[in-house]
Amino acid sequence: MITGPLVHPPLLEALASSGHGSGVLIADGNYPYLTATGPGVRLIHLNLRPGLLDVTSVLDAVLTVVNIESATVMQTPAGVSAPAQDEYARRLGVAVQMEKVDRFAFYDRVRSPDVGVVIATGDERLYGNLLLTVGLR
Repeated sequence: MITGPLVHPPLLEALASSGHGSGVLIADGNYPYLTATGPGVRLIHLNLRPGLLDVTSVLDAVLTVVNIESATVMQTPAGVSAPAQDEYARRLGVAVQMEKVDRFAFYDRVRSPDVGVVIATGDERLYGNLLLTVGLR
């Protein structure tokens, strides 16, 4: 699964342990890491301070070493935009389907035993969480 130059040892190890269908959450700074993750998840802290390392920067690094099959984000309330999600869609490209689900359905998906890695960032953007499914391509 590893195909490129990411240098963070714990993140590399966690991604290398993920296989086809595994979930990887790149979480914004507002995500409830302790209560909205599964019991066996590997939590990788990249959240040194608010605003430092956003989800997009981590996504760019992750994309150098794993293939992504699909993505899930939180549905925003009516009339609320989430520019971060548009940015993710551009980075992932048209071949990667991005599904939007409500907040509690998103938390349920992250608690799934299929999600093995949660990466905590300092991203301050609202609705910035991105749940990736590792693929084969």
